[in-house]
Amino acid sequence: MSDDDELLPPDLESSPCLQGEKVAFTGILASMTHRQAYDLVEENGGASAVHVSGQVTMLVVGEEGWPLDEEGKASVKVEQAVDLINSGVPLQILKESEWLRLLGLEHRERDVHRLFTPAMLQQKLDIPVGVVRRWERLGLIEPVQRVYRLPYFDFQEVAAVRRLQEMLKSGIPRDRIEQSLSGLRQLLPSVDRPLAQLEILARDSRVVFRDGNGLVEARTGQRVLDFDPEPMDGLASSSDSDSEESAQSGGSEAPGTIPIPTFGVVSETTPANWNAEEWFDHGCGLLGDDETAEAVEAFRMALMLCPDDAEIHFYLASALYRRGNVGGAMERYHVAVELDHEYIEAWTQLGCLRFETGDSQAAIEAFDIALTCHADYPDAVYHKATVLSELSRNDEAVVLWKQYLDFDQDGPWAAAVMERLEAVSAASSEVVDQVTHSEDEFV
Repeated sequence: MSDDDELLPPDLESSPCLQGEKVAFTGILASMTHRQAYDLVEENGGASAVHVSGQVTMLVVGEEGWPLDEEGKASVKVEQAVDLINSGVPLQILKESEWLRLLGLEHRERDVHRLFTPAMLQQKLDIPVGVVRRWERLGLIEPVQRVYRLPYFDFQEVAAVRRLQEMLKSGIPRDRIEQSLSGLRQLLPSVDRPLAQLEILARDSRVVFRDGNGLVEARTGQRVLDFDPEPMDGLASSSDSDSEESAQSGGSEAPGTIPIPTFGVVSETTPANWNAEEWFDHGCGLLGDDETAEAVEAFRMALMLCPDDAEIHFYLASALYRRGNVGGAMERYHVAVELDHEYIEAWTQLGCLRFETGDSQAAIEAFDIALTCHADYPDAVYHKATVLSELSRNDEAVVLWKQYLDFDQDGPWAAAVMERLEAVSAASSEVVDQVTHSEDEFV
């Protein structure tokens, strides 16, 4: 015991960590609901408050997204807290993870920054896998770790990007969001990252290219006023020398080259001189907007230029599946794993389609290959357990379901797993009761 500890009154040595605190919350909490947070405050000796006032001593900022309201402004609670602090009121503003650390809930603190695969994020945040991967390519989100091609993302970062995108799509001006985030910098220094993400999102929402008549917004086909006659950075346009060469040759292909058919995909909004990466990115954007027919053709155009890219085949498979073409999707997933045998997401999708088409054994084999490459891959663990359960191999399924819950304990898949575990447990108890009853009757 230190000298300081010896000076503490006996009644304070074991005081709850929130003794004397009045705590309010703002924003969406990543680790729990607000109701659960209020209960925790009271369990730790504090009092909870729905509103911010002069009696509040602590404001906890949720870390799923950012504390901005529907108009893109800082939340009322944050503004009120700042005013109180500036007027001399001793009020603390803590991030959710800092508050959890104060309570000694390090295991819940990890939930705030837990890692998710793209498929798990789709289940948790309703963001299509293709959108998650496109955000990665744009630099909006960065994987915390990667196993072969499979990225794991910080849940908080992805949730924050989704919130920014929702605000931009709803028509909130970028400068208003930017001003609100900048105003939070003094309280939450980590806002520098979402400010950079906001710039990328705003730029990506207005991708333009130059055709013969000027600038066109690629996603909408709308003409854009061109104040700069010179080629702009990031625009997909042909150089003057290319135009001159084309004119001299009468627009024909260079000798010895085979023209690439466009199948009607090239239009006013899609320049014919895009490379494979640009077609692929365009396809991912279309897929994210649920324009699956156009996405299929964009991916095919990318494959015309780069036929051995496993990832393009993978995304084409996803688009075909969403079009209802299960056979075509399965074939493209097979091409993806032929090109990259350790493409664990493709193996897992193959397993799901094999099960969907009634071939359970082939499904298990596909999941096993994925798990051979990455034994802790939660998606494959979940889907294999589901197939085993359908085959009444519950003992094996239970082991995998429990393994899945080590990764995820509060997502939609986790809820389904818990329900299945409860059902299996109830069924086992019923069997035991029946056996016991039979034995009693026999005796």
